[in-house]
Formats: sequence, C-alpha cells, structure tokens
Amino acid sequence: MSRLRVVFTTLTGLFSSLPVFADIGIDEKINIAVKPYADAVAATVFSSFTVGGVDIPFVLVWLIVAASVFTVYFGFINLRAFRHGFELVRGDYHDPKAPGEVTHFQALATALSGTVGLGNIAGVAVAVSLGGPGATFWMILAGFLGMSSKFTECTLGVKYRDVNPDGSVSGGPMYYLTKGLAERGKLFGKLGKVLAVIFAIFCVGGAFGGGNMFQANQSFSQLVNVTGGEHSWLADKGWLFGVIIAGLVGLVIIGGIKGIARVTSKIVPFMAVIYVTAGLIIILLNISEVPSAFGAIFAGAFTAEGISGGVIGVLFQGFKRAAFSNEAGVGSAAIAHSAVQTNRPVTEGFVALYEPFVDTIVVCTITALVIIITGTWDPGVDPSAGVQLTSQAFESAISWFPWVLTMAVLLFAFSTMISWSYYGLKAWTFLFGESKVTDTVFKILFLFFVVVGSSMQLGSVIDFSDAMIFAMAFPNLLGCYFLLPVVKRELNEYWADYKAGRLVKTGNS
Repeated sequence: MSRLRVVFTTLTGLFSSLPVFADIGIDEKINIAVKPYADAVAATVFSSFTVGGVDIPFVLVWLIVAASVFTVYFGFINLRAFRHGFELVRGDYHDPKAPGEVTHFQALATALSGTVGLGNIAGVAVAVSLGGPGATFWMILAGFLGMSSKFTECTLGVKYRDVNPDGSVSGGPMYYLTKGLAERGKLFGKLGKVLAVIFAIFCVGGAFGGGNMFQANQSFSQLVNVTGGEHSWLADKGWLFGVIIAGLVGLVIIGGIKGIARVTSKIVPFMAVIYVTAGLIIILLNISEVPSAFGAIFAGAFTAEGISGGVIGVLFQGFKRAAFSNEAGVGSAAIAHSAVQTNRPVTEGFVALYEPFVDTIVVCTITALVIIITGTWDPGVDPSAGVQLTSQAFESAISWFPWVLTMAVLLFAFSTMISWSYYGLKAWTFLFGESKVTDTVFKILFLFFVVVGSSMQLGSVIDFSDAMIFAMAFPNLLGCYFLLPVVKRELNEYWADYKAGRLVKTGNS
C-alpha cells in the first residue's frame, strides 16, 4: 500500500504541474534543446541514397531485403503455414500446461495492438497522396514479405525467452541476441551482448515516443478536431485528456502482460470491427467505383504518370508505409509473442504471420481504398495531416462518420500505448534488472509521458523516438541472419510432426 501511495503522490505532483509548464512554453524550450541531437539521430537512422531522383532510407531497404531473404529461405512460409497459423490462433493446439502467460490469440492481439494504430489511418492517407493509388500495391507486397520477418523474430523470441520462477516471461530480441549468438562462440557472444544493449536502449526510447507521446498527441488532436477545432472546449486541455488516458493506461499495465492481454484480446477485435466495418460501408456505398480503384492501383504501381519520382517514388511510398505500420523486422512484436504458452517456439512464428496480414494487407488496404474511392487524396498533403485527410474521406460519405473514426483513433492509440508499455518495460528491466523498483519507476515515467504527449508539441522529441523505433531493426535483423539455421531446424522438426499427424488437437476441431 505504501508503494502505491508513493506512486500516486508522484504522479499527482507531475501531472498537476503540466498546465503551468505549458503556459511558460517549456515544450518549446525542450524542442530547442533537443532538436540538434534529435535531428542528428534521425538523420543517421534515416540516412538515404538516391534512386531515380527519390531519396530511399537505408533502413527501409534493410527491412525489405531481410523480409525477402526470409521469405525465400523458409520456402514462402507466409503462404504454406497460413492455414495452420489460423488453427493455432483459434486454440486447436493450445496446451494450458505449457510454460508462458497468455494464449496464442492473446499474444497476437497484444502484438497487433502495438502495430494496428494511427499509422494505418494517417500514414496510409499520406502514402496514397504522395505516391498515388499505385502505392497501395507495393504496400500490400511489402506486408506479404513482412509476414516472414515476423515469423522469424517471433520464433526466436519464444526459443530464447527466460521463464522466471514466478511463471512470468521475459523475451524478445534482447534475449535471442545474447543467448542465441552465444551458442555460436565467444566472439558471437560478445557481439550479441552489444547488439542486445543497443536494441534495448532504442526500444525504451521508442516506447516513450512513438509508442506513447505520438499516440497521445494525435488522438487528442483528432478529438479536438471533431469537437470544434480551435473553438473546442478541449482545445487547451491536452493535459486533462492526458491525465485521463494515463489513468486508464495505468489501470491496465499494473496487471502486467496478463492484464494487457485480457484488455487487448477484447479491444483489438472490437476496434478492428469498428474501423473495417466503417471502411467497408463507404466502399459498398461506392461499389461502382471499386473496379476503377483497383485499376488505378495496379496501373499506378508500374506507370505512375504524373507522380513525383515515377515508379520508384510510388514503390517507396508503399513499402515505407507497410514497413512503418507493421514493424516487421523491428523486433518489438517478438517481446509480446514471447509470453505465449507453448513448448514449440515455431508455433508462435506461425501465429505471427497474421500480424502483417491484418495490419497491412487488410486494414491499410481498406484505408487506401476509402481514400482512393472518395477522391480525397491530395499530392500536396502535409505529412502531419494524415488523420484529418482520412477523416475528410469518411465525412465525404456520411457526415457523422468522423465520430466513428475518432472512436477508432482513440482505441488504436490506447491499445498501442499499453502494448508499447510492455515492450519498453521488458527492455528497461533487461538494462536495469528485474525488480519491483525498476518496474515501478518505468511505469511512472511511461504514464508521465502520456500526459506530456497530450499537452505539449514535442516535435523533435517524437521524431527522435520514431527514429529509435526503426533503429531497432539494425541490431535485430543482424542477429536474425546469424540465427536463421536455428529457426529452420525448429521449423523442419515441427512441420514433420504436423504433416505426420503426430500433433494432438486440444481445442476446437
């Protein structure tokens, strides 16, 4: 009880001071102080080379090449294991006695809640506007390839996870980089430790920024937008919105991964149904436009007449949105998937195939179709105005649909925050040790930054944090390349048992 009182007192003090901070412009002071460092980090992570007059970030190529290599190396696992992955998701082979904390479905829901978010709403609108309808084709292709990256990293996440004495699980790239590479010898072991620490540092930074402040900031902006804009009663009360969201997030994350999984397993299907249904309604209302929309998608993917950068520019916009939306190769999802109850690591790799499929191939494609069909895409769009652009597309069909979108935005942001709180916590405890103190300190900081993100315009800080999320891909994928034979061995052993009928169904038939 005393620890809870300390936490409550600390949070109250931090939160109550925010309105005063905002009045004296502390957000601008932070921006000015951080900007040189943030710009330097972002420039390094997103360093690019030019192809066909288009600047292509190296990190994007790093992600797409790895996804392509994994797809070929595992014999198009994203196709041949798709059906069995669904059997695992619905619980056909669930073993409640296996080590772990959550079911396959709950692990998938938690991971999806971390990727299905504002990127699917705002980012796709920007991608289609800047790259034209053809960007959708490349977005779908990148999502398809990304399924293999998720398979690889999530299999490794379960393979090398730590199961603690109390039954809780710690897993993810930090653990397979250290333990997996150590199996290859001392030199690789040292490399693995360095890569793991680098990954964990990036993950903590990404959790506070892209997985927290950005979500709070953009969801508050959309709420203000539908309630009157600058004339809204909420316009100057970002701190109040932040305190409410922080309270809700705190109630969930106190329960750990089990509490997070219980919430996400309910929110994710609900928010997906709301958003997908809303999108499908608009598509059905404009069903006569669908054939021409698909025609524009396929034609634009290869011709791109009138689009800046030509075919390369369109390809880049599609690949960029898919990679930045589903985070395949970044390694974050492996942290959530590691908590699954299973004795066979590769089973969670199969389940993880559905993450890019749902996130990119389904949700992002529906957003793109709505934008294309309603004709609201704008080549001159401000990249920060993606949510407003999608809102306009929804409103063009039915006047009150922006409220549906607002509900989806709030749910997406909330679920993303609680998932990233878990990712950041596991990286934090990897760096500073597993204890109640380190656990509590991280959660206090995380909740504080929810309020910061809602009430301040910390552009440079958020850019810095977004860069850190994608910087996670460098150490993660490097380690995955070295560990591909481990995944191949796990896959071959399990697939032989599956084909021979040696696996016992324990759930639905």
